Amino acid sequence: MKIEQYISQLLYRHQCVTVPGFGAFLTEIQSAHLHENTHSFYPPKKLISFNSHLKNNDGLLANHIAQSEKTSYNDAVASIESEVVIWNSILQVNERFTLKNVGELYLNSEKNIVFTPSENINYLKESFGLNSFVSPAVKREVYKEEVEALEEEVPTIAFTPEKRESRSYLKYAAVFVLALGVAGTIGFKLFQNHVEEQTLVVENAVQKQVQNKIQEATFLIDNPMPTVTLTVKEEKLAYHVVAGVFRSDANAQKGYEELLAAGFKARRLKANRHGNFPVLYGSYATYAEAQQAMKDIHQSTNKEAWLLVREL
Repeated sequence: MKIEQYISQLLYRHQCVTVPGFGAFLTEIQSAHLHENTHSFYPPKKLISFNSHLKNNDGLLANHIAQSEKTSYNDAVASIESEVVIWNSILQVNERFTLKNVGELYLNSEKNIVFTPSENINYLKESFGLNSFVSPAVKREVYKEEVEALEEEVPTIAFTPEKRESRSYLKYAAVFVLALGVAGTIGFKLFQNHVEEQTLVVENAVQKQVQNKIQEATFLIDNPMPTVTLTVKEEKLAYHVVAGVFRSDANAQKGYEELLAAGFKARRLKANRHGNFPVLYGSYATYAEAQQAMKDIHQSTNKEAWLLVREL
């Protein structure tokens, strides 16, 4: 049985997919980024890594195979064990092999397994349909040269002052108008004072009417809009460092008590949909705290502890 297709299916929905007796494939989200040298834009994606120390059966892969193949859980576990034997044999003989749509595994000089992820598939569901693309570089200097060239081609417009013919009879007309202006200055001044007085009276009357209208105005709302209360569901995540997943409730309780005795803030989760009972070293509010706790536990206590993300 080729189990890599089932591993590929689970990587879309889970952060850790363990192959019992072989190792675990882990995912981490990488944000969208730009490669400056090639002007290439890449969408967010899941980065896949491999940890050969996580070999315990958490039931995820076996249950998925059992449901897909419509077989029993024990038959699925046996199929996984047979496939792992084949993988190890290939590594010993050829020192490398490829899991389709997952990546390539090979042995280094120290006989440790090294994993190179496949670039063909983006396992982040939120990035479905988003592809990388290359944007041409902005050539600002070229545009500047083109503008300067256009400025040089604009023709110069010369303004020539218009020559007017001198008319001598206008001088006499100006003298006559000046004389009339001097004679009518006194009468015009009296007329102007009268106009200003009448204008002031009209403005005062209009201003008084406007003030009265403002005082009399009332603003009533017969049917006010009811208050609308919006409830926004905030999605929160909890990050758990898993010590083990037990098929027996009694074994899970025993493991839980041992962790408490060792000084951990241990917890138990309800049985998952496969009927297994997770036991936790602890739960954390942020990914960074959980990741650091898992690293400390790997160094001091258990190299096979792994991270579980769930909604609160």
